[in-house]
Amino acid sequence: MTVPEFPDTQDKNPDVAISLTKVGVTGVKKLLKLPRGENKRPIVLLPTFDAFVDLPSTQKGVHMSRNPEAISEVIEEATNENETHIENICANIVKRLLQKHEYAKNAEIHAKGEYVIHKKSPVTQKDTQETTQIIAKAIAHKDDDGNITVKKMIGAEVVGMTVCPCAQESVEEASKEKLEKFLDEQTLMKVLDAVTFASHNQRGIGTILLEVNEDQQVNVDDLIEIIQNSMSSQVCEILKRPDENRVVMNAHENPVFVEDCVRNMALGILEVYPDLDSDSQVTIKQVNQESIHQHNAFGEKITTFGQLKSEYMG
Repeated sequence: MTVPEFPDTQDKNPDVAISLTKVGVTGVKKLLKLPRGENKRPIVLLPTFDAFVDLPSTQKGVHMSRNPEAISEVIEEATNENETHIENICANIVKRLLQKHEYAKNAEIHAKGEYVIHKKSPVTQKDTQETTQIIAKAIAHKDDDGNITVKKMIGAEVVGMTVCPCAQESVEEASKEKLEKFLDEQTLMKVLDAVTFASHNQRGIGTILLEVNEDQQVNVDDLIEIIQNSMSSQVCEILKRPDENRVVMNAHENPVFVEDCVRNMALGILEVYPDLDSDSQVTIKQVNQESIHQHNAFGEKITTFGQLKSEYMG
């Protein structure tokens, strides 16, 4: 069968000769099975991809179909590998984009999809599945000699629980004033030490995104654990009464501000991945969805790993 050829309108000169930073497609969904070596089940994801290239002032448009085509080709090739990671797939996609778009100097891709982890409830040990978000990005640049350099990023977005320290302290102080009326000082102090005081709670959403070089791997499960441990408590889809009690008590024994969550994540990165390249970009974000306000609390740290390490070490 002969495939008809049509003129490439995109190759014409534009009416307005201005270059564009990014042109491409968004919302491309693909089924992705990530092999994990022998005797291991593959990780199954349904990520959404956004893929872009830059456009010179001499080109009317990009060949848009080449973007989803590049995504499909690389994903199909990845299924034949023994083990791979989503950030490596993104790195290969941006290289493929620059091969297909010969007029482009820069290519960029974002991927985000649900990642299910298996865990047990804290007391009754009920099996449960928890949904997190896995994030991957890659950026490629082609120099005048045709050499391509790639930056890839891997990250996660995780839901947890936070308890407000400020409100908890005010509740404790108010309770202390009431208890002082009928308890001696020694008994009062024992009561204050033994009792966990109430506070208002937030649903916390923590995000980490790390830039890594092409030869370096970061385990997304490590990032998920760092985020979970940065908040007052992890959350769990299945909680019987003893589990619920444990989660609530643990959270109120570990109250944190949104600022604490960001700093805890930063410390976790330094401890788990002390050998990241010093110029690797680190993005940490926390959003606490307030229960007693209509607004939310927000905290963020964007830096390089070297700057983060230097700041912490003093």
